[in-house]
Amino acid sequence: MNMEKAAILIVEDDEDLRLTLADNLRDEGYDVACAANGSQAHEAMAANKFALVILDIMLPDTDGYSICRAMRESGNRAMILMLTARSLEEDLVRGFEAGADDYLCKPYRLRELLARTRALLRRNDPAPRATAHLFAGYRIDEVSRSLTGPEDQYVDLTKTEFDLLLCLYRFRGQALTRDRILDEVWGADVVVDGRTVDNFVSSLKRKMGWSPGSGFSITSIRGVGYRFEILEE
Repeated sequence: MNMEKAAILIVEDDEDLRLTLADNLRDEGYDVACAANGSQAHEAMAANKFALVILDIMLPDTDGYSICRAMRESGNRAMILMLTARSLEEDLVRGFEAGADDYLCKPYRLRELLARTRALLRRNDPAPRATAHLFAGYRIDEVSRSLTGPEDQYVDLTKTEFDLLLCLYRFRGQALTRDRILDEVWGADVVVDGRTVDNFVSSLKRKMGWSPGSGFSITSIRGVGYRFEILEE
């Protein structure tokens, strides 16, 4: 399953929240459908297969717990992220007992919701992933967490530099915002200044000996972030 093209259903009766969330998820590359109530949600799930359902608990014609239980009883294995304004422990337990995979309280931070979306989709992705990646004479090894360059020389990277390179490689060809990079590398719950990304990119390019003649590029996109491109395999 390609997470960037994963199908997501948003079940939310608040129109402003529903449309805003849908727009942000589409900006991230997901295929998004929406439902304003339980009836629409069931119709959407009968007609389409979703990788993730973002499910509000309080709906005009039913509640998220009932939808969640019905999904699991019917064999629907889509990941379920529940949204609620209630944060009592018994509400969380009830949601997980109904079959939810994660739980986010309103008001939520968009960056956290996007990070949890990506994490849930990774958990639901059955495709085996390569652990070694080759590009422009370099080899990234995810198992040993090492980088070797042309002529097999070892490139000494810190943990964060390695995670940054892996993030850029995985999303190669895409323009990544600094916020997206912060989510992927540092995590949604860590408060880090966006300029930190710039500093780590500069350090990474220096350690890899980047020059205009290198077989890859890490391009700064003004007002956005960075794009990693492979110029020669």
